[in-house]
Amino acid sequence: MKVLIVGGGGREHAIAVSLKKSKRVDKLYCVPGNAGIAQIAECEPSIGVMEFEKIVAYAKEKAVDLVFVAPDDPLVGGLVDELEAAGLRAFGPRKNAAILEGSKAFSKDLMKKYNIPTAAYETFDDPEKALAYLETADMPIVLKADGLALGKGVLICNTLEEAKAGVKEIMLDKHFGSAGNRMVIEEYMTGREVSVLSFVDGKTIKTMTSAQDHKRAKDGDQGLNTGGMGTFSPSPFYTKEVDEFCKKYIYQATVDAMAAEGREFKGVIFFGLMLTPNGPRVLEYNARFGDPEAQVVLCRMKNDIVDVIDACIDGTLDSIDLEFEDNAAVCVVLASDGYPVSYEKGYVIKGLERFEQEENYYCFHAGTRLTDEGIVTNGGRVLGITAKGKDLKEARANAYAATEWVTFDNKYMRNDIGKAIDEA
Repeated sequence: MKVLIVGGGGREHAIAVSLKKSKRVDKLYCVPGNAGIAQIAECEPSIGVMEFEKIVAYAKEKAVDLVFVAPDDPLVGGLVDELEAAGLRAFGPRKNAAILEGSKAFSKDLMKKYNIPTAAYETFDDPEKALAYLETADMPIVLKADGLALGKGVLICNTLEEAKAGVKEIMLDKHFGSAGNRMVIEEYMTGREVSVLSFVDGKTIKTMTSAQDHKRAKDGDQGLNTGGMGTFSPSPFYTKEVDEFCKKYIYQATVDAMAAEGREFKGVIFFGLMLTPNGPRVLEYNARFGDPEAQVVLCRMKNDIVDVIDACIDGTLDSIDLEFEDNAAVCVVLASDGYPVSYEKGYVIKGLERFEQEENYYCFHAGTRLTDEGIVTNGGRVLGITAKGKDLKEARANAYAATEWVTFDNKYMRNDIGKAIDEA
């Protein structure tokens, strides 16, 4: 079969590698893709992820059997609906279900209505009312832009002054664009963060192995929020007891709530969890694979990914037994120094060929481009250096060793990805 992937980051490269392994896939296409994806798929860099008409036309021209819509923007914008209307088979939630990620206010209201454990919150579309509310609120507090903000629209404020400045940044200065037209203010929760990805077919949910992302730009969880500087899987803090609680009160409850609202969800739900002293709580939902969580989860999945995708689309997920390797994986993101604020592009990347010779090591391209000089940096997050090991400590050592194989000017990374493993 022929498969088209929509997207061009590290997540999409990890998805492409998984699809390439499938016995059922003969040909891969990707729009817009990147230099790494182009090594295993035919890419069309002139088509953007929000150019729905062009994507539909390209999918028809190539006579693809399946379109995998990976990023949040086209899912929330309704690309799956457009593809299905054109008679194409697509993987991902329709627009009315992708709102689970597209609106923080919607997801918080859903959790409140269906008693799904989450932080207490209030929603505002008037900055003056938000400021008045903050005068009576406990600090620290969390401010969230309602819409999509590339994983960066969340501010943790320790003082009232910081919180007031945050309201100005989100709602008045529109630092995150129209995503900040509405804002959610919620209580600050403490505990370990864990990410759990799941496949959903509208009624059945099957969770994947757990992972933990590192959002802050600098070591020790300092600096600005980013799209993710690295991750590890599985999380040692995601115990059997936590899993049982979440299965009982969070996972199936979310799928059932969406169905009850007439928003049948088919695709991938990402559960961002906080393991608080009072039990697990939902921090956020995403309506797709996380990045860089996909990089450490998919490489450990034993199933043929196409079988799982078919089951999600056809409503037969209950017949699938999801299996993962009994090992671990760690991903360290190599970024351009200055990310996420300002950084330079166009530096030649050297050492990539080493990954073709080593088993259990992966170099997932995020922001790269092929030029006459070779592969060059083309984004803030450039590469996701990923390695497996028999356990998390070995996987972490392997991943950091592999970061030394690659060189480019302005290379930057955190040096403490997975350090929490040592405390487990």
